[in-house]
Amino acid sequence: MNESMDDAVLYAKKYLEDLLSFFGLNTDVHASNDEEVIQLAVPSTYLNAFLIGQRGDTVRSLQFLVMSALKNKGYRYSRVNVDVADYKKQRADRLREKAEAWVKKVRDSSEPMDLQPMNAADRRVVHQLAAEYGLSSESAGEGRDRHIVLKVASGAEPATTTEDPVASTEEAL
Repeated sequence: MNESMDDAVLYAKKYLEDLLSFFGLNTDVHASNDEEVIQLAVPSTYLNAFLIGQRGDTVRSLQFLVMSALKNKGYRYSRVNVDVADYKKQRADRLREKAEAWVKKVRDSSEPMDLQPMNAADRRVVHQLAAEYGLSSESAGEGRDRHIVLKVASGAEPATTTEDPVASTEEAL
């Protein structure tokens, strides 16, 4: 097993560049790593729509191919994030804006909210945002129907008493 992150990043970068060359796109892929995830960024080109695909399906497929190639070559680091023309970053930003409205609605009403089905990357963004706002979130459903349920976290309600528990214990003694 190859333990080197640098070797894994170089292999993933070269593999994706070779894969893109089959589509007639000879471009330099920017490669980096965040902890244990290899980040591959394809710059904006005339093939953006083709490489991204409908709702990001093609870019996720490219990501899967690169991950599979790393695993097959015995690299320890095989988690990969492929982004084309900052599509995923922009999508996550738009989703955060929508999710903030959902979070505020749940906080104001204290009622659980079932969101529409979304892919794992989108669910991760919503889970992180819910945690930042102190809400509870959980994934429900299977396959393409997997979605998030937002709820007010249990125990999140403020205490109604202002009594100091230490002072009341001392008075009882």
